[in-house]
Amino acid sequence: MRRTMNRPTIAFVAALVTALPVAAQDSPPPAVSHFTLDNGLELVVIPDRRAPVVTHMVWYHTGGADDPNGQSGVAHFLEHLMFKGTAKYPAGTLESAVNELGGQLNAFTTADITVYFETVPPDALGQMMDIEADRMHNLVLPEEVIDAERSVVLDERRQRVESQPGSILAEQVSATLFQNHPYRIPVIGWAHEIEALDREDALSFYGQHYAPNNALVVVAGDVDAEVVRQMAEDTYGNVGRGPELPPRARPEEPPAQASRTVTLRDARVSLPSFTRNWVVPSYRQAETGEAEALDVLSAILSDGAQSRLYQALVVEAGIAAQARTSYDGGAFDYGRFVLYSAPRPGTTLEALEAAIDTEVDDIITNGISETELNRVKTRFIRSTIFAQDDQVSMAQTYGLWLTTDRSIADVAEWPDRIRAVTADDVKAVAAKYLRPATAVTGYLLPLAEEKAQ
Repeated sequence: MRRTMNRPTIAFVAALVTALPVAAQDSPPPAVSHFTLDNGLELVVIPDRRAPVVTHMVWYHTGGADDPNGQSGVAHFLEHLMFKGTAKYPAGTLESAVNELGGQLNAFTTADITVYFETVPPDALGQMMDIEADRMHNLVLPEEVIDAERSVVLDERRQRVESQPGSILAEQVSATLFQNHPYRIPVIGWAHEIEALDREDALSFYGQHYAPNNALVVVAGDVDAEVVRQMAEDTYGNVGRGPELPPRARPEEPPAQASRTVTLRDARVSLPSFTRNWVVPSYRQAETGEAEALDVLSAILSDGAQSRLYQALVVEAGIAAQARTSYDGGAFDYGRFVLYSAPRPGTTLEALEAAIDTEVDDIITNGISETELNRVKTRFIRSTIFAQDDQVSMAQTYGLWLTTDRSIADVAEWPDRIRAVTADDVKAVAAKYLRPATAVTGYLLPLAEEKAQ
């Protein structure tokens, strides 16, 4: 039911970015309402009356990068513990209520946020709000619950990380890519630090970060904004304001001075592959237009059958089994640009790397064509229209943008900023950020295979 993400996954971020509402000439944006209660809680309501369903999401402005030193994984650990109930709503109450209604619920932790959500019939929204408001302040954590859930988290780490060579490599690449910033630490935590987490650690983190003035509630679906606002006043409005948290001031990442490589050889690996990773600005950090240009650059390289890498490496040269890129711009602090590829049998990783470098260098040197640029823009804008049919994606979009210091207006204006990206903008960000001298490359190899073989 619950899932963990070190950073928002490629698919997750892509869904959030492409779910953004489109400009007026394509489709009218939803009539979004934005309130702030007296206790500091933010509330966003997105009416969508096409189906008798509502999605209710609680976003806390805290995640794995806020874990205290030596307590990696405590934010994610607390996410698990939040389902252990209160005196008013004992463990299992929320799950039973949602299941009886035929609804869905989930939660996830990233480096920057922790989110809980339910999708239920509209007449159950008040009950969901009351349960979430109650566990925002009144969580009950007996010692035996701590011990049992710690074992669950350790088992989750074994299944999702330690049993999967690709996950092990990704963890080690992150630890190398970020030299000073806490994004280098896995959200689920290092095993030896998870083992040491106790009740006091969880309650201390809970008391510091779980409060109305550190939370955003997003409601999307068959609802009226004023009715939802009153429900929020009657539930969340009764929770006392928490301690005033200072602005997030995480350690800054120093400029990269050298390329680095991380190699993992494992008997469980049958197909070699590699990733190339760069620290780049997130949407929140980037200079005007750079984040949008990075999104377009990633799409030109690997979005669809007409993309540069697919055409050059899969169709024409026939040397790649897979080739894709991603731009993770949804982080609170630094973004990441990732290139991933795996060769077809008979092709070495070195040959594949050289071919990919040629494609990237061509964009840096010669830029892109207007045809490529317009194709990608059209795909982006079309995706925004289709995404409005998914209320969960819409709720996620607004939640992500508002928890990274953006506004409702920023969401609505995003398609126009994509339209404004030029070919020169794409060439500029490629030259500025995709330099081999600053990349971290990860190699995943079969046990007995050398990189060049």
